[in-house]
Amino acid sequence: MPELSRFFGIVVRMFYSDHEPAHFHAIYGEYEALIEVETLSVFRGSLPRRALALVLEWAALHRDELRDDWQRARKGETLKEIEPLD
Repeated sequence: MPELSRFFGIVVRMFYSDHEPAHFHAIYGEYEALIEVETLSVFRGSLPRRALALVLEWAALHRDELRDDWQRARKGETLKEIEPLD
């Protein structure tokens, strides 16, 4: 699963052959959440509150890039890394 970004101990990844809706995986220690790109809602898993807030802030800033990477993944193309939150 390609890594899109890494910040504050959080790893953001996206699968090539993952299911709809368009989403990404945010992993923080033993926690993992699947977050929908369009709504930024968690539809599976969980993260600690502070980690989730950071992920949602990052995703809101990079939603277009996440959409583009989802389309690349559907085509089997190389995904582009996305700037981390600083």
